[in-house]
Amino acid sequence: MAFVLLIVAAAVLVGFVARGSLRNFERLTVRWWGIALAGLALQIPIPARYGSRWAVGALVASYVVLIVFVWLNRRLPAAPLILIGLVLNVVVITANGGMPVSALAIETAGARGEGLLAGIEGTKHHLMSSDDVLTPLADVIPIPPPAGVILSVGDLFIYAGVAAFVIWVMLGRFQESPPPRARLQMYRGKHLPASRRLPKRRPVRLSALPVGGGRPGTGR
Repeated sequence: MAFVLLIVAAAVLVGFVARGSLRNFERLTVRWWGIALAGLALQIPIPARYGSRWAVGALVASYVVLIVFVWLNRRLPAAPLILIGLVLNVVVITANGGMPVSALAIETAGARGEGLLAGIEGTKHHLMSSDDVLTPLADVIPIPPPAGVILSVGDLFIYAGVAAFVIWVMLGRFQESPPPRARLQMYRGKHLPASRRLPKRRPVRLSALPVGGGRPGTGR
């Protein structure tokens, strides 16, 4: 989480240097926030006593929910990058019953890398072995201390998408979402097709009456 916040802070700084503004986020429409919150909630650590099956299942469900959320908001800036990253990660995790972690990457990342195999994190990750598949997409990209994190190819797509999203919105380079369509088709008067409009009534002009003409029935 700290690494993600660091990326967001760096993206905001780049946005300010490029003369962007955070006020542009007020014009941004993000729909179905509840789905995103549900997806993030599924990533809450599950106690190790429940075993890796529940932890991995919740992690896979989390990715699926987040993929749905990003797909529903796919018009947002950099959404395709984030979507690709989520799909790559969930494929690797599902295929291997958790995210494999390279031993060499752990050695380079230091103590934090070793922490991926201990405690609650160990229920979601495991040391990479010859039985694992799609290993080039697993956690094989180490970042040395002080960051001390290990990333996957999917993580790179996700973090690049998050940074691009922040910068593009600050620069105003996004398409505003159209307003939602009305559920009930109500009568809109002049907006109806010409074939369905009622004929207009022509007002009777006083000048059209004969001069000196009396009222009907007076005999004058």
